[in-house]
Amino acid sequence: MLHLATATALTLALSASAANAQKKYDPGASDTEIKVGQTMPFSGPASAYSSIGKTQAAYFKMVNDQGGINGRKINLIQYDDAYSPPKAVEQIRKLVESDEVLLTFQIIGTPVNAAVQKYLNSKKVPQLFAATGASRFTDPKNFPWTMGFNPNYFVEGRIYGQYILKEHPNAKIGVLYQNDDLGKDYLNGIKAGLGDKAAKMIVTEASYEVSDPTVDSQILKIKDAGADLFFSATTPKQAAQAIKKIAEMGWHPVQIVDINATSVGAVLKPAGLDAAKGLISVNYGKEPLDPTWKDDPGLKKYFDFMAKYYPDGDKDSNFNTYGYSTAQLLVHVLKQCGDDLTRENVMKQAASLKDVVSDTALPGIKANTSPTDYRVNKQLQMMKFNGERWELFGPILEDTGPAG
Repeated sequence: MLHLATATALTLALSASAANAQKKYDPGASDTEIKVGQTMPFSGPASAYSSIGKTQAAYFKMVNDQGGINGRKINLIQYDDAYSPPKAVEQIRKLVESDEVLLTFQIIGTPVNAAVQKYLNSKKVPQLFAATGASRFTDPKNFPWTMGFNPNYFVEGRIYGQYILKEHPNAKIGVLYQNDDLGKDYLNGIKAGLGDKAAKMIVTEASYEVSDPTVDSQILKIKDAGADLFFSATTPKQAAQAIKKIAEMGWHPVQIVDINATSVGAVLKPAGLDAAKGLISVNYGKEPLDPTWKDDPGLKKYFDFMAKYYPDGDKDSNFNTYGYSTAQLLVHVLKQCGDDLTRENVMKQAASLKDVVSDTALPGIKANTSPTDYRVNKQLQMMKFNGERWELFGPILEDTGPAG
């Protein structure tokens, strides 16, 4: 009898410890909800990006309507940071210290993410899928709590450099770049791609501040330097200004724009679709305007979602497909966490993505991460704007080289 009692006690102890092992929570997680925090440029110079946050909020509403994640509702708390680093610092502190979120998600922009990176790492709060591709956001050794989402800017720049060497070996290159980690990563990347030809081929570099009203003087400087290939390492507002100014001047260089400035609605329409014809860039997601995907099941799910949950949003905008795919990826990570909703486990799951394919990813493009490689997107395909929409060309390029 004693033997049986001991066995029963042991069983009870095991089941109690199993139950305890099953559910682990850090601030921001409970049996009923998961609190996620985000700052977003709802106003200010980068407000074109605000639709990303609106799409994400709508996506989480859809998930909640479907029963949430393992029975828990996502509570997304969003504040406006106006793309201002000091404002972001204040709002992120509020999210961590007052709202007590489990994690931050998709903070937008290089300068803003840079301003809060040390703070979030000191607090051991995930800075997850930061909306920037600057190299410092995929550095698990120094910043284990930070994981960027966007393809690495240095790597993207290197791809353009390699493309120029192959297709325009005698080009005189002029570079316009944002004077922060974003612009400098692109500039260093294109130089790495051009290799020892960089010094000879790049005839001029012109930087701008996010707060500058226009980039007209920089464009004049680049044209006057004799450039016949223009690389725009910019964000939406300045990219549109540059395309428009180049057209007004009747100047016709080969134009390459970075991935951040490829939105047809937010960049190319304001600049003028005719002026944007012939632009070259890269992508890793399906363009909603591209008829190639008209029967694509993934994009069909996206369009159905937009119609029901964000009907005011521009369904053809790649900012909104971006918001959709990032929200989908966060849901994947939180599902993988099961009942262990600790900040440590959130990072562990994010750092063990295996061939994850979003509804909007180009065929063949998969997300993979590891504890030593925090780069979510390492594959890109070149594309060209035909005056109405982007057209993909060439193979999928995978960059496994060092990220900066």
